[in-house]
Amino acid sequence: MSRAPRARRVLSELVPTLAAAGLAAAAWAGWLGWDQTRDVHPDGTVTGPYEAWQVIGLVLTLLVPVGWAAARRHVPAAVLGVPAGLAVAAFYDWSDDSSGLFAIGVVLVALGTLAGTAVTTAVITAARSGGGRARPAV
Repeated sequence: MSRAPRARRVLSELVPTLAAAGLAAAAWAGWLGWDQTRDVHPDGTVTGPYEAWQVIGLVLTLLVPVGWAAARRHVPAAVLGVPAGLAVAAFYDWSDDSSGLFAIGVVLVALGTLAGTAVTTAVITAARSGGGRARPAV
């Protein structure tokens, strides 16, 4: 048995997965990477560094590569690529935290986006396949 078809199959899944990871990291940089300051309010409370609109923009932006990959049945790219890219971006962005708590945040980002991309991919692939309903014969 030839190894060429197997290598081609691995590459056909690896390339979209790496592309989704790269797009996710770039989206993080575009939406969240530039905002590094916390807001101090008059009552002394501190918020930030991200605003809700930035996170919403990131999520909506990431629907594009997840939807593209899911619609083309590249499930590993949709489910694993985006969380991997966001985890790497979060690690890079937050790793200057001397308390070490950034690692917990990175894990939570990875787990949250893994759950979100899995559900989104399941919905898209079910919709593309007709939701499992039998279609009438013509």
